[in-house]
Amino acid sequence: MKKLRVNLTGTKKAMKKIVIAIALCVLCLASCIKDEAKNKECDIESAWIEGEEYEQYFYQKTDMYKDVSSTETNIVFYVRSLISMSTAIPLDFKITSGATVYPASGSLQDFTKGPVTYTVTSEDGQWKRTYNVTFSEVPLPVLKLGFEHVETVQEKTMLGGVNEMHIFYEQPADNEPDYCWATSNSGSALTMADSKPEDFPVYSTPEGKVGRGVCLNTQSAGLMGEFMKKPIAAGSMFLGKFVIDYVLSDALKATQFGVPVSKEPVRITGWYKYKPGEKFTDKDMKEYPDRKDEASIYAVFYRNTDDTGASYILDGHAVEDLDKLLDNPQVYKVARVASLPATDTWTQWEMFFEGSDAPDEFVENQGCNLALVFSSSKYGAQFEGAIGSTLYIDEVEVSYEE
Repeated sequence: MKKLRVNLTGTKKAMKKIVIAIALCVLCLASCIKDEAKNKECDIESAWIEGEEYEQYFYQKTDMYKDVSSTETNIVFYVRSLISMSTAIPLDFKITSGATVYPASGSLQDFTKGPVTYTVTSEDGQWKRTYNVTFSEVPLPVLKLGFEHVETVQEKTMLGGVNEMHIFYEQPADNEPDYCWATSNSGSALTMADSKPEDFPVYSTPEGKVGRGVCLNTQSAGLMGEFMKKPIAAGSMFLGKFVIDYVLSDALKATQFGVPVSKEPVRITGWYKYKPGEKFTDKDMKEYPDRKDEASIYAVFYRNTDDTGASYILDGHAVEDLDKLLDNPQVYKVARVASLPATDTWTQWEMFFEGSDAPDEFVENQGCNLALVFSSSKYGAQFEGAIGSTLYIDEVEVSYEE
């Protein structure tokens, strides 16, 4: 039998080459892992706010999310208002892999006082990038009402005397004075004699929030008022007109609310001070110890012609029950200040319009009116309230849609 002879020398050399190759691969792989650079990027890729409780601050839910481009360092979220927005908003981020952000993603921050700065640090710790996040109100056309324009007029009384009272107007740039404001003074003048402006339910005060302001106060209507079951005269001021002819026959018809506007209102803000009177009474002067007087601020956006094309005006009858105003087919939107707590310092208030949009053709052709009403006694139209209730108003701003 022939013996099989194996060339071990060649085999050993081949094995040696394989072992060396494997070793080199392992070394290369280890070197690659060891030398792999950490991420140098430090970007915010997107930012958002989560939670149903925060949706109320935005016009649309989509406004709560922002994609952030690689060149962007100022991130802006547009909100309905900063006045009533929470001072603790959690803002979440998606950042580049391995990076960190400070303040931390999801931490509660106060955006009502201005931009909040966030710093993103890269994974390798060598690079940083700062972002300014701002919550801002949507820029809208604004009508400012500062109540700086006032005249003192004289009117003869039924008894032969003379009353002096204030009337208010707006002064558009390069235009004639607009006597768009009406007050309850004309009705009160029927029972007053030789009175000065400060004796009336509505008068101008030099101690406004800025410059002059308006004081509205609830007064006694005297013996004639008590006899007619109209014992109090609430301080009332509104956009519109007061028709004196209806005061004795139909007092609610005397107040005719609204002036034409060519844009749809979105929000109204302003400043106030309020002190309720001590004794709440009804039209029979019956006292209610458990009731406290309240001030009232509201606005109505409505169509100023009916389906036949005839002129339509919102009067005191239409606003007797504010909760049912939107049931009126002429009314598109209503805004109300929920409450006006007593305060002796200037305090800001705001209200938003709720309802349905008016057709563009009506709005653009001034086919809609805006009524804005202030009253020192919420139920003054029903002759219920507290004598001595006093409401101060100033620096009102009406924001409109573009």
